[in-house]
Amino acid sequence: MVRASSEERRAVIVRAALEVIAERGYRGATLAAVAERVGLTQQGLLHYFPTKEALLVAVLEERDHWDTSGGGGREGWRLDLVDSLVEYNAMRPGIVQTFSALLGESVTDGHPAREFFTERYAQVRAHMAEVLRLEFGERLPGGLTPERAAPLLTAVMDGLQYQWLLDPSAVDMPGAFRDFVRLLYGEGGGPQEPPPGTGGQTRP
Repeated sequence: MVRASSEERRAVIVRAALEVIAERGYRGATLAAVAERVGLTQQGLLHYFPTKEALLVAVLEERDHWDTSGGGGREGWRLDLVDSLVEYNAMRPGIVQTFSALLGESVTDGHPAREFFTERYAQVRAHMAEVLRLEFGERLPGGLTPERAAPLLTAVMDGLQYQWLLDPSAVDMPGAFRDFVRLLYGEGGGPQEPPPGTGGQTRP
């Protein structure tokens, strides 16, 4: 019988962790629970992921890979596909909870997830700038460049996640994001008719 490589075993563990997070949420995703799911002892799991944070960062990296696959990454995304991603996140609270919890912890010096989030946000801001440029050209209706608006778009997405996790009955995360997108279009209020002279493109 051929033994699984270390890379294959890590992939199996990450998938198991995703399942446990989906079922039990962030706090329930213990190393012991994941180890049991893949038939390892907790000590055996530590051989592949030395800490819970290391495993959860691998889970988030895998989530990002899945979210951006099939289109060459976020660079070619339209704004309506970002909208779809927000709606999809509303269907997987365990993953969103894990992301938000780790993000909050990562702002402390020396946290093992700090480097991951620092690099991730640099990439996301760049991707969101390209999304906005594809939609509006070099200037949004309010006058901002895509680079200046990208951190705002990113902040709205993640800030809504925190509010939604705390009170999902009071915060319609996909609806609130669509409201923000309408604000980006200014007085026109929607993507069908971008203000003239902005270089905007109507969505197919």
